[in-house]
Formats: sequence, structure tokens, C-alpha cells
Amino acid sequence: MRLSRSFIPTLKENPAEAQIVSHRLMLRAGLIRQTASGIYAWLPAGLRVLRNISQIVREEQDRIDAQEVLMPTLQSADLWRRSGRYDAYGPEMLRIQDRHKRELLYGPTNEEMITDLFGQSVKSYKELPQALYHIQWKFRDEVRPRFGVMRGREFLMKDAYSFDVDYAGAVATYRRMLLSYLRTFQRLGVQAVPMRADTGPIGGELSHEFLILAPTGESGVYYDAALEEQDWLDEPVDVNSHEALEAFFNRVTAPYAATDEMHDTAAWENVPVERRREGRGVEVGHIFYFGTKYTEAMDISVVGPDGNKLYPEMGSYGIGVSRLAGAIIEASHDENGIIWPDSIAPFKAAILNLKSGDELCDALCERIYAAAPESFLYDDRPERAGVKFADADLMGHPWQIVVGPRGAKAGLVELKRRATGDRQELAVDDALALVLAG
Repeated sequence: MRLSRSFIPTLKENPAEAQIVSHRLMLRAGLIRQTASGIYAWLPAGLRVLRNISQIVREEQDRIDAQEVLMPTLQSADLWRRSGRYDAYGPEMLRIQDRHKRELLYGPTNEEMITDLFGQSVKSYKELPQALYHIQWKFRDEVRPRFGVMRGREFLMKDAYSFDVDYAGAVATYRRMLLSYLRTFQRLGVQAVPMRADTGPIGGELSHEFLILAPTGESGVYYDAALEEQDWLDEPVDVNSHEALEAFFNRVTAPYAATDEMHDTAAWENVPVERRREGRGVEVGHIFYFGTKYTEAMDISVVGPDGNKLYPEMGSYGIGVSRLAGAIIEASHDENGIIWPDSIAPFKAAILNLKSGDELCDALCERIYAAAPESFLYDDRPERAGVKFADADLMGHPWQIVVGPRGAKAGLVELKRRATGDRQELAVDDALALVLAG
């Protein structure tokens, strides 16, 4: 994309309404704009980030054989009455009527709808297990929406739902999802710590939430540094083996990890001082096991192995896709702007033409841009070099390919790594190979 023709409206000053770093930088970098209280439009660069996050989430769900569906945002109130949650959920639920006076709601979550869809199609225990997910917009009517996309009213979420024959199968699915989440967050370039959690209004008895460490996090966190030392992408877990999943789960949950709500000061004293980590965290994912809570309430059953009615055991698993965009910025920025992980950055690199109109600079920039136009943001504006450097740092591209008159004569560019500030002068082909390798 050429910056001169793009819709990336950057701002020089911090917006007065933005209270935290991610909100300020998302507005200043032209990622989002507010359209109503707690509701945001995602502009082209911001949408690219959302799509990159979504794709990694999707790939890791597919990797454990979860199947993607797409459920509507509007749901029938009757579904929620069947589960008993319609009146219990609270004022966060947006309740509406259509022209025929039918009661609807803008879904804050999808347990009821997926359970009903499952019941319409699956009739025998032989068709289990099933795991279904979608990436869809949700709405919760926060009384005080704030902090930009971190606590908005409308948000993009991946929610998955599992159905198993028995408790053992459901727990194995839960553990499989836990591994999937650890892989997902590692691929997103962040350290998300799994912590035992309260199940809240969704209900259930086994639950973990995943928090990214950030100063503005809503929860205090305490955890053993052993949780930082594992490479989950190379974790040799046979996801089809209950024994392997149990061993993995025990290893992950053995080190101490808790939020303020679940913190046990006696247990914390048993963690060696040099391994104690504490701070604040932003919740970006939450997984639940809740058994037959919804299948029984909604009378959704299958024929069991003995020919009798069997209520499948369920779990649900959420990742806040739009919230992750803000949380990652909270965890990865400096005084100059965003520092995007390579895997989710809207562009791999910014091409900075320090002398637009110069024949050699223009030609070299065009050559670089032509190598991967979808991956590069070409700053071809007739602006001063300082403006271009400042905007590139603000927007957080992992690399900056700097083209000036002296280097252009020799066929060289300066390559800057945003995260470290390291710079090196390279031949064009070598710079391209390095940038595109990631």
C-alpha cells in the first residue's frame, strides 16, 4: 500500500479521551475511530491486525480438529429462556424486539445457540466428540465503556464449544484447548500466563483464564517464572492420548499462578523468591468446562451406548480477538509508538523514501515495493524525513527499509528493526530476504 493513497489517518497529538497507552496509540496510528460509546470502526491498518490475529487463532483451532461455523449476532430470547439465563444474565445483555414483537438479543456469548444447533443434528454418542468454533462480533452493554477496545461494548471474539460423551472425554478436550491456547498466544508474540479462574455467569467447575502482563491490566497477577520457560509450539503432546494430555496439563498447572481473586499467600510463600513474578495482567482468553449445564437445561441429548438418553458434556473457550490488539500494544510499545510482533503487524515493513522525486530513490523504492506490495507500506509522501521516521515508529512496523540518495547510488538501503532499534546497511536483495523471511 502507498501511504500517499492510504486511509491511515495518523494523529500527532494524544487524543484527550484516551486514558491508556493502547487507546492513544490505536487512535494516533489510524487503526480505529470511535462511532458511538464503546463502539469502534476498524480502519484498514487496524482491520489487517484483526485479520492476522484471527488467522492464527483459526489455524490453531483447526490444528486440534475444531470445526469453524458462523453463528448470527442476533439470538432468540426463547433460547436463553430454555437455559434459564435470559433473566439472570443482567443489564449487560442488549434486549430488543423486531417488528413482530418477537424478543431478540444481541449475543454476548453463544452457549444456547450452539447447543440448540448441535441438538438439531447430532443424535448418537457415536458422532461425538464435536468441537465447533466461530469468530464473530459480540455485544455487552458495559455501564462505563472505556480504555478503547480493551473495554468496549462491541468486540470480536473467538468462541468454541465442545460436546463429549463423558467427563473423561470433556476433560481431555479441555486440556487440548489449553494447549491450543498456549500455542496461539506464543504465535501471536506474547506471553499469556494461564491461571485458574472463577467461572462467573457462564457457570461450571473447571476454568482457566489467560493474561498478558501489562501495567494497565485489570487484575493483579502472581506466578512462578517456570511458566515463561516453555516453548509450546514444539511441545510433543499427542493430543489424541488422554495420558499425554493429563501429563501436559499437570506440568502446566503445577507452577503457582493466580490473580488477586484466587491468590493464596500461604502457597505463594512456597515459590522460591527468585522465581516469583508479579504485576498486572489483561485477560485475553478464558476456557470453561461446565458438564451438562446447558444440555440438561435445554433437554438436548443423544442416544447413549446403552440405548438410553445421554446428555453430552460441554465446555466453552473464548479468545478476545479485538481485545488482543489493544492488549498486545499495552505489552509492546515504547515512547515512540507501537512495536508489533511480526506475526500480526499490518505490514511487515515501511519503505521510507527520504527524497521523493529523486530519480534513483524513487526507482529503488519502486523496485522494493514491487517485491511484495501486500507486505509493505510505501511512504511515498513529499514529507520531511523526520515526519516519515516518526510515523513509521508510531505505526510499529517490524522493519523500516530506509532509502536515501547516497545509498541509492550504491544499491544499498538501511534496514532498521523497530523492536531493538538496530540498524544495518545492506544490499537490496539481502534486505528483502531478511524482511520477508518472517
